[in-house]
Amino acid sequence: LEKGDRRLRLPHWLKKEKVLPSENENVARLKKQLKGLKLATVCEEARCPNLGECWGGSKGSMSTATILLMGDTCTRGCRFCSVKTSRKPPPLDPMEPENTAEAVKSWEVDYIVVTSVDRDDVEDGGAAHLCKTVQLMKKARPELLIECLLPDFAGRSQSIDMMALSGLDVYAHNMETIERLTPWVRDPRAKYGQSLQALQRAKATNPKLITKTSIMLGLGEKDEEVMKCLTDLRNHDVDVVTFGQYMQPTKRHLLVKEWVTPQKFDEWADIGRSMGFLYVASGPLVRSSYKAGEYYLKNVLQKRNSQQAAQQ
Repeated sequence: LEKGDRRLRLPHWLKKEKVLPSENENVARLKKQLKGLKLATVCEEARCPNLGECWGGSKGSMSTATILLMGDTCTRGCRFCSVKTSRKPPPLDPMEPENTAEAVKSWEVDYIVVTSVDRDDVEDGGAAHLCKTVQLMKKARPELLIECLLPDFAGRSQSIDMMALSGLDVYAHNMETIERLTPWVRDPRAKYGQSLQALQRAKATNPKLITKTSIMLGLGEKDEEVMKCLTDLRNHDVDVVTFGQYMQPTKRHLLVKEWVTPQKFDEWADIGRSMGFLYVASGPLVRSSYKAGEYYLKNVLQKRNSQQAAQQ
């Protein structure tokens, strides 16, 4: 795997219109509100190609922004990711949990995704800070469904347990790639087995959770390696998987090895469903927080909640 600017030409299926903030009042409104509350979003930091689509719902529709917690600077340096990195990022903002709860209180959404940078410099990896954020969000909006895309907490079981019991509905942690490529694609501290164990531990701690992960394609993985990864995920009780195309954010990041066709993404979706995953979202521009999955997960969670209420 190499970095650089010798990029593969973009295929036609990846060319899509960008929705600029000036073109959509919902995008502009969310940007302004987030800036006022000093909140970052992974949509902006990671240069997501779906920003306009997810943020751009009409005022009453389900617009979704993924809030980035614990600041905008990560202690890890994964070779696919454009989020800023530093060994010693600024200290955690003690007002961030309150500000996040304040933001979602006024949003007309019923499903929200929160994610975070890795904070290896903080003793518990930031679990207490994230847990407080989830609890305050639920207090502000008890009916809100919350998905958290979380770090591996360096394998700390206490931190994983704390988040699994925080009140979130979907516990997400991304594998990112297959086992062979993990040391090249992710920071050396992010280990394939550790990620699987984090997902399994969360489910064991709170069996009501939906567990979710995401895999990027186009980094040179082979079909049998993707199959092994899917098998590993099922063996570790993971419910939901998403597939998307890796896109090189800057020339300092890994080059794309292959543009995977939409047909191939459809094949992986079919395989995932046949293996018993609760839900599979698969497409070139699908990202782990992509809204298509949220509509489905919202229905799954509401159905499950109503069944539990009926049994009580």
